[in-house]
Amino acid sequence: MLPDPRIRPVYIGSEIYRASTYGPGHPLAIPRVSTCTDLVCAMGWLDPAQYVDAPMATEAALQRFHDAEYLAALKRAEARQAVGHADRQRFRIGADSNPVYAGMFRRPATSAGGTMLAANLLADGGIVHCPGGGTHHGRADRASGFCYVNDPVLALLTWLDQGLDNLVYLDLDAHHGDGVQDAFAGDPRVLTISIHEAGRWPFTGAAHDRAGGSARNLPVPPGLNDTEHRVLMQHAVLPLIRARRPQAILLQTGADSLEEDPLAKLALSNNAYWAAVASVMPLAPRLLVVGGGGYNPYTVGRCWAGIWAVLNRLPIPERTTAQAEAVLRGLAYNRAAGRNPPDHWFTTLRDAPREGIVRPGIEHLAAEAVQETPAA
Repeated sequence: MLPDPRIRPVYIGSEIYRASTYGPGHPLAIPRVSTCTDLVCAMGWLDPAQYVDAPMATEAALQRFHDAEYLAALKRAEARQAVGHADRQRFRIGADSNPVYAGMFRRPATSAGGTMLAANLLADGGIVHCPGGGTHHGRADRASGFCYVNDPVLALLTWLDQGLDNLVYLDLDAHHGDGVQDAFAGDPRVLTISIHEAGRWPFTGAAHDRAGGSARNLPVPPGLNDTEHRVLMQHAVLPLIRARRPQAILLQTGADSLEEDPLAKLALSNNAYWAAVASVMPLAPRLLVVGGGGYNPYTVGRCWAGIWAVLNRLPIPERTTAQAEAVLRGLAYNRAAGRNPPDHWFTTLRDAPREGIVRPGIEHLAAEAVQETPAA
């Protein structure tokens, strides 16, 4: 019998993330979901009764959003470990940093299976953490931004199919959640909110882009600190959610907004993520938290493990357990920062807070976002 997320939060994971990689040299050649799972176990935070293995979604389920010919091309590329010119051009498989790799259909299909299962488990309420989800750039008919399947879209569609008609998608990733926004553009049932770095790929999500009234975008300058993030949450994101009173919230926690991430120039500590999760929890009768970006295994694993603690209302100690420290010391990270990692990456989960001044543009961005607050 599956656990009831109304009683205790449910954790959905899979060993497929430990066994597959995008290939050497790719930013996703690092362990992330497996590190998070290992850490929450090593901290003593995961009761086996709370854990569920993510199933692999069927092609029929994936076709709720994705084009059948595109899915067939993904399966061909996985089977052959090669992609033909026509499929590369049409579906962007093997192009634009969307590599051909072992498990390239099974892994995203498992991410989607996990998030759709989560949405179904949450039909009557509760909390689910599915760190393997969050691939928010995927398009119906092509790969995009390391994302082959758009599992947040599929989870939101699962809720809509249940008859829910008032949903919020909140995206904390450093990159704009373009695939999710575009999937629901003009749909009054889904409000997408994205805090992301301005001027960064995919170069979408301008503040004035409201996708027919169904989106609010907060493009922030490089160096965004914890104080500024808190201002955006308190004066923009939370007022938008409170005004809407959603039946369910899907929270994407891509960890590339952390200061140590190599693919963005924001400066958050994981305290900002944990505070955001805590502030959203009381506003969500159904809360699904997924992962997303994040390209430093130490910072991603520590951030997502701390999110699980927040969801369970568990205190986060100043020092990791010996078992958790061993998990962190066992990681390999081939970028420059991984050659001599600071000791606190091993011995603590919590970053030092990164407070700072609030630049005038941040306050203006928050005020602009709540103008003409959308109601369901």
